[in-house]
Amino acid sequence: MYDAAVIGAGAAGLMAAGYMAQSGLRVCLIEKNSRPGRKLMITGKGRCNLTNDCDLQAFIASVPTNGRFLYSALTAFPPQELMAFFERLGVPLKVERGRRVFPVSDKAVDIVDALSAYIRRFSCTQVEGEAVSLILEEGGISGVKLEDGRLIRAERVVMACGGASYPATGSDGSGYRMAEAVGHQIVPLKPSLVPLVVHDSGCRDMMGLSLKNVRLRVWDQKKDKLVFQEQGEMLFTHFGVSGPLILSASSRMRQMEPRRYRLEIDMKPALSLDQLETRLLRDFQSNSNRDFINTLSSLLPKKMIPFAVSRTDIPAHLKCNSVTREQRRAFCGFIKCIPFEVQGFRSLDEAIVTSGGVQVRQVDPKTMESKLVRGLFFAGEILDVDAYTGGYNLQIAFSTGRLAAQTIAAQCRHHNLR
Repeated sequence: MYDAAVIGAGAAGLMAAGYMAQSGLRVCLIEKNSRPGRKLMITGKGRCNLTNDCDLQAFIASVPTNGRFLYSALTAFPPQELMAFFERLGVPLKVERGRRVFPVSDKAVDIVDALSAYIRRFSCTQVEGEAVSLILEEGGISGVKLEDGRLIRAERVVMACGGASYPATGSDGSGYRMAEAVGHQIVPLKPSLVPLVVHDSGCRDMMGLSLKNVRLRVWDQKKDKLVFQEQGEMLFTHFGVSGPLILSASSRMRQMEPRRYRLEIDMKPALSLDQLETRLLRDFQSNSNRDFINTLSSLLPKKMIPFAVSRTDIPAHLKCNSVTREQRRAFCGFIKCIPFEVQGFRSLDEAIVTSGGVQVRQVDPKTMESKLVRGLFFAGEILDVDAYTGGYNLQIAFSTGRLAAQTIAAQCRHHNLR
């Protein structure tokens, strides 16, 4: 009989298991993969943006789904304490643009290795296997059943089995089924931080083109409201658009429906419209007898030039000295605001984060314990909580895992004193 079992060796599970083992509890960590932290290894393009070095108010403002539910977890284990935790484990950290926090090495494996060493140091038992159901006795948890029939007996269970995105890493949605089987309501799942589908031949024609230092704006056309604006990198694909800017923008599209959202790409955010026109005029004067299409290589990526020319009223082979001021200004306006209408999200298994999950009204925010099943706790992405990009989602996993572990350790101490 273990004091606690943890299902899932991701960020939340490793934190929970390590803290409880450090507190002297007998802990069993159940993971279906042969190596822990599979999803952690690929976060932040393999660099692992593990948190955001901001204050509590700014953090909760960056969690559009049930941010207030996290108040106790983030107060008990805020970003600054998480950073100190990893520094103590021997992983030096750095803070980059947007207060994003990364290991100095830029290697996610350093975070995973540090957490793996943490749970080994305190003799946490690791079991490779897939949990399929929770065992209940008299309305409370008494263990976990694995797919091969093994029973892990435990007085408390932390479900930290992730969401339904990136199923190859182990987050296949099985946790939702187990939680639902014991009475928990599951808020419908949808993708968050996900590439976008755009039905425009231009995206296919520019497939593989990566844009850097462009500004992306997203408009909710139904509300005539700007919902996102940021500068960074994006990528054209066969289905539409992807890349860091797009993933960030997707989390602001809370009510997705075809053509509701319009993307606007500013290829030259450092230049005003007048400055861009002055530059283009200078290029035209230097190439007055050349075709219009052949003078744009210093202004646009080669793969974008045919697309940009096709979307304007300037004939491709019109000589530069024949381009009118109105045509020139219209072309500059297009370069400052290239529009695409969004058809929808890509599938959930391509999303970085799952939106939806265990209904937080059925979980005590001060302990992470189920209000329905005694001894059952939830941590991480399985909960209906999701945030914007910038390290917030991993911090949520670490903080909720830590709070569940602190609660269980306190319960066990109280039980032993009786």
